[in-house]
Amino acid sequence: MSQTRDDRETILARGRTVLDLESTAIQAARQRLSDAFVGAVRAVANATGRVCVTGVGKAGLIGNKIQATLASTGTLSYGLHPVDALHGDLGMVHPDDVVIALSKSGGSELVELLPRLRALGCTVVLLTARPESKAADHADYVLDIGQTEEACPLGLAPSSSTAAMLALGDAIALSVMELKAVNPVQYASYHPGGALGRFLMTAQEIMRTGSDCPRVGQDASLDACYEAMLAAPRRSGAAAIVDEEGKLVGIITHGDFFRMFKQRDWPEDRCVADVMTVNPKRVGANARVTDAVGLMREFSIDELPVVDEDGRLVGLIDIQDLIARGFSVFDSQ
Repeated sequence: MSQTRDDRETILARGRTVLDLESTAIQAARQRLSDAFVGAVRAVANATGRVCVTGVGKAGLIGNKIQATLASTGTLSYGLHPVDALHGDLGMVHPDDVVIALSKSGGSELVELLPRLRALGCTVVLLTARPESKAADHADYVLDIGQTEEACPLGLAPSSSTAAMLALGDAIALSVMELKAVNPVQYASYHPGGALGRFLMTAQEIMRTGSDCPRVGQDASLDACYEAMLAAPRRSGAAAIVDEEGKLVGIITHGDFFRMFKQRDWPEDRCVADVMTVNPKRVGANARVTDAVGLMREFSIDELPVVDEDGRLVGLIDIQDLIARGFSVFDSQ
């Protein structure tokens, strides 16, 4: 189908209208925040059990996202479909659970489910556009999203109302997160994959050890140092220099050897201590890899020694391993 400029303007106008109506719905929910919201947040934060999120239809789908946000920010939670609950799954709910229920109309199966949840001893939080509904009669905390116009051209498909529910659910989850003082490391621990997993990874998880981490004593010859680098099962761009106690005192890289080759400055009996970089950059074994990446980027180095609390060499981070694990070592993150 051909598209004209009028089509383009009509599409853009509809898009802006949808966004305007949904943002208006969220602002309306914001204006209705009251002590009920405070009570709901405190109930979730202080729950000794888990948080059960339930709803029907589009509201139920929004509930799935709210449940996922709760779980990813450190609040034990699970989803429960009202129909399934009324046909046996109610057995998974414990009296010390807090229930977050979503229903624009305050009707549907929730009217039958919520009294049973209250009878179990659960605290019930209801997100609804009808605070006078039957479902609201069985809730401890009723959060009113308001009667805002749906963004659907027919005024029928849940859109503005679900946007308000989603935003309100995020407000609950993230307010609870703040009350619990969840820190970045804790948050990342809930997300071991992808970028967040890389944020949490420590140097000892990615460093090369054993024969893959060439090392020689500071009295070793250059020949012995070069042989140690060549003997590493995985190609190594550097060798660490240690003292009698195994403490890191220096480093020699392939670049150093290349410069000596070029200058013909490599007597067989020359000691590594004469040419090594003294007191090289390093990181602790428990340091985050992101800190190591920042150091390597700042000083344009390809290998970084890893040491323990006493300064003893325990491993070597190679730039190739960082790239393979998805770390960016070239541009600021």
